[in-house]
Amino acid sequence: MNQKPILYNLEPIDLAGHRFKVTMTITDPDPRGQRVALPAWIPGSYLIRDFARQIETIEARCGRKPVLLKKLDNHTWRADPCQSTLVITTIVYAWDLSVRSAHLDESHGFVNGTSVFLRAIGQENQPCLLDVSPPSAQAKDWKVYTSMPLAKARKSIKTSAIRSGFTRYEVANYDALVDHPIEMGSPLAARFKACGAEHELIFTGLIPNLDLQRITTDVRKICEAQIRFFDPYDQRAPFLDSATKYVFMTMVVGDGYGGLEHRASTALIASRKDLPTIGQSKAPAGYETFLGLISHEYFHTWHVKRIKPSAFAPYDLSRENHTRLLWIFEGFTSYYDDLMLLRSNVITKDAYLKLLAKQISTVWANTGRHKQSVAESSFDAWTRYYKQDENSPNAIVSYYTKGAIIALGLDLTIRNQSDNKHSLDDVMRLLWKRYGLDFYRGAQTGITENSFIKIVREATGVDVGDEVSRWAYGTDDVELKELLATQGIDLDWREPSQTPTMGVRTRKQADQLVLANVYEGQAAHKGGLSAQDVFVAIDGLRVEATPGALENILSGYKSGDQVEVHVFRRDELRAFYITLEKPMPSDCVLTIAGAQNNA
Repeated sequence: MNQKPILYNLEPIDLAGHRFKVTMTITDPDPRGQRVALPAWIPGSYLIRDFARQIETIEARCGRKPVLLKKLDNHTWRADPCQSTLVITTIVYAWDLSVRSAHLDESHGFVNGTSVFLRAIGQENQPCLLDVSPPSAQAKDWKVYTSMPLAKARKSIKTSAIRSGFTRYEVANYDALVDHPIEMGSPLAARFKACGAEHELIFTGLIPNLDLQRITTDVRKICEAQIRFFDPYDQRAPFLDSATKYVFMTMVVGDGYGGLEHRASTALIASRKDLPTIGQSKAPAGYETFLGLISHEYFHTWHVKRIKPSAFAPYDLSRENHTRLLWIFEGFTSYYDDLMLLRSNVITKDAYLKLLAKQISTVWANTGRHKQSVAESSFDAWTRYYKQDENSPNAIVSYYTKGAIIALGLDLTIRNQSDNKHSLDDVMRLLWKRYGLDFYRGAQTGITENSFIKIVREATGVDVGDEVSRWAYGTDDVELKELLATQGIDLDWREPSQTPTMGVRTRKQADQLVLANVYEGQAAHKGGLSAQDVFVAIDGLRVEATPGALENILSGYKSGDQVEVHVFRRDELRAFYITLEKPMPSDCVLTIAGAQNNA
């Protein structure tokens, strides 16, 4: 079998213009005409993104002679027949400051392989070599940070290149090539070991006095708790099958949040205000959110990167990969992320209950949960969840948040019906043993669409068929109050305030206050207001586009009062009469009752 590697070169050639030069060398191209393609999407972010639109130029050579490339569709090309080495060169525009694509300027470079590395169709299982070239002299102090393994043969590579990371890397196939993102620059960095495995934290962006020691201590606890959770006996980190270390890559911005998992690393975006600084006696309120993000993406190292739905085994990066199981993969991860903060003693039990109550409140706030199941939401992620509009809260449900609540419900059900001898933990460990360990053996298997209930029964002896049918494939709410009571936790609902409400969410747009969402069945909807209307006045009083302005005006009224609301709809001034309503009890509160919580 032909195992000649595909060779890539990644070079930041224009920092100010945000351009990478990417060269791909195919030693044995298809003699009928080699086809190459760029992925249409990136695993973990379920939306067709057409990364190929950022390729500014593409050209090919067969030996020293130019070869014609014909574009076949949005992201596929075919070269004319070539009987020797085929070299394809692209210039890629990289100015997407997100966790999904690529970004380059004078401060740093970041690359997800799906946005820059072409795939040689028919040779996806060939080994891949990657040379990362250094930028111009203006960035001479840059280093490379990635979980991608160094090439095995390094005799001709300078030690200085290896130390800086501008060197050669090697992976088993194309799937691995695009699953190790690359950061280059001069970030803040720290290393630690968790259960003996190397981990690296890097922070890119301006972060005065970042308390890197505090973050490292907390993240180590989270990583160790998760490694021991999935592998309580050997305590072996899962990424050691394909890398020697795990890398947390965090881009720090003024206001932002997000993460994307990879097999031995994660790309994160965090708000500067959420990170602790040296000298602070108490971490910022948003620090728990950041740690929850760390926990979420690290949990994915087992659950979705190795334990997968069968639809992702393997990924088809040319089109949508539909599954009804994202509520298990993203939802269960969203349940365990905060739970792992508690189990690692990074947060207190009271803090955990507040986070859980907030998650419950979020799910119950949107009436779309009565119309769409999380199984349908999973399947429609490509067209509905990732393409939300002003009506989404009324029409769809999040497989993340309700999926997490279903995980909680199943965990409590299993504990209750097994006299606390089993829990959802047993299910997760069986999934790892049956599907995740296949990754070590090079297998590509996954959970089939209808096998979950059987897996739960095998792991715990508990039949959750009715619960899964109603909660996940139907639109029933999880009976949390009754279930939590079995573990000694009381659930209550409280009104957020005494101020009457219109049932809207607003956003500031320039110097205007715009209705972002109008909630179905509430006062504004009943009175005729629509999303994207622009507030002008209430009972003749101007509505300012300042925080709390609408609430301040409404605080002078009581429930049942009728107000005249003037809005602009497009360029037309309209008047509506809205009868204000009493706020619904929408804030969930969890408290520990007499019994001990077995979290």
